[in-house]
Amino acid sequence: MDYAPNTDDQRQEMLRAIGVSSFEELINAVPVELHQRSLHAPHGLAEAQVLELCGALAARNQSLTDLTSFLGAGQYHHLIPTVVDAIASRGEWLTPYTPYQAEAGQGTLQAIYEFQTMVCELMQMEVANASLYDGASSTAEAVILSLRATEQPRVLLSEALHPHAREVIATYLIGANAIVQEIPAVNGVTDLEALGKALRDDVACVVMQQPNVFGCLEPMAQAGELAHKVGALFVSSVYPISLGLLQPPGAYGADIAVAEGRCLGTPISYGGPGLGLFTTTSALLRKIPGRLAGCTVDHAGRRGFTLTLQTREQHIRREKATSNICTNEGLIALRATVFMSLLGPEGLKEMATLNLEKAHYAHERLRDVSWLRPAFEQSFFNEFTLQCDDAVDIEVVNRTLAKADIIGGFPLKSWYPSMPHASLWCATEVLSQDAIDRAVDALKKAV
Repeated sequence: MDYAPNTDDQRQEMLRAIGVSSFEELINAVPVELHQRSLHAPHGLAEAQVLELCGALAARNQSLTDLTSFLGAGQYHHLIPTVVDAIASRGEWLTPYTPYQAEAGQGTLQAIYEFQTMVCELMQMEVANASLYDGASSTAEAVILSLRATEQPRVLLSEALHPHAREVIATYLIGANAIVQEIPAVNGVTDLEALGKALRDDVACVVMQQPNVFGCLEPMAQAGELAHKVGALFVSSVYPISLGLLQPPGAYGADIAVAEGRCLGTPISYGGPGLGLFTTTSALLRKIPGRLAGCTVDHAGRRGFTLTLQTREQHIRREKATSNICTNEGLIALRATVFMSLLGPEGLKEMATLNLEKAHYAHERLRDVSWLRPAFEQSFFNEFTLQCDDAVDIEVVNRTLAKADIIGGFPLKSWYPSMPHASLWCATEVLSQDAIDRAVDALKKAV
């Protein structure tokens, strides 16, 4: 049968083969109101008319360059030097996807090697792979590695770990002989007393996030020490920009450090794509997912690059594969490499300092709004949780702000039903003091 069925009989045969009677039954999980979406485009338009229509439709979207945004919650708006686009869009990068006949793509392999080197320096870890799909899948792969390396069944996740990461971990562990236990957060940070009580010799790993989902800074070193006392691995999920100021995972003894790396030179882009950073100690080198590019010399002593480790099942690892992830986020990793090379350690420190200063200014100004107050008295980097009065609906407030081209804080009740009046606010280096002041004035008038 052709891959593209062109008769009703062929379509029906394909539907029967997958166990459904109609196309409507196939898509019944999609909300009904989305089934009949139409662009309302008249038939027979000329090319110029189609372009005009598409341009008008596109103009209805708003980007973060048009808005004042306090939205973070895992995806952050940062400045991106123009040269990142200039280098990443060069023709040399259009064909290389990911190296299968590895040595043929020396430029691609060198870019991966440089990326791995910079990520190791950023995290102060010993090994970095060529990247994974996103931060959540990197966190889940860290859990899988821990279960395999320790041969223990229990995984301890902080309640303050991003819910998306916890959901992906749960998906990964469907059918696995593993037990996931959530450690509660108290006053915005992981409860170390509860963690200590939960730690026994059957724990594979402890997973915590820095800064955590509430924006608060966690006691990572103490948590890592508690985990290591019972032989568990300590997994740290971090925010790369924050490492310009905050202690990197290698400095407080993390065994595995992961991150969502899209903030390193790639815009939010309506939700995708991501960049999973994955680093470990040398002791876990042979157990990591994905692939490693290495540097060597040929028989004439010339520098060259090659894939030194490919852990996927389609290669010689077969049933010993550590992961079924068969690729890496080559383009987004390239952008991160260019971005990190441009900033360097001092540039990253300067960007992190701007984030810290803008967020603390916003935090102080937002406290002037009579119906807003801090939810926690904790240190934070560029994101913080605010509590509003019981009579105020933050979603209604946000709709009011949207009319003034302001995106307000993220309501946390969908993730944490016990926090119905809490919202998460973020301020990065892109927000000006004037923009923050205008938003505060708008909030005072919104209620």
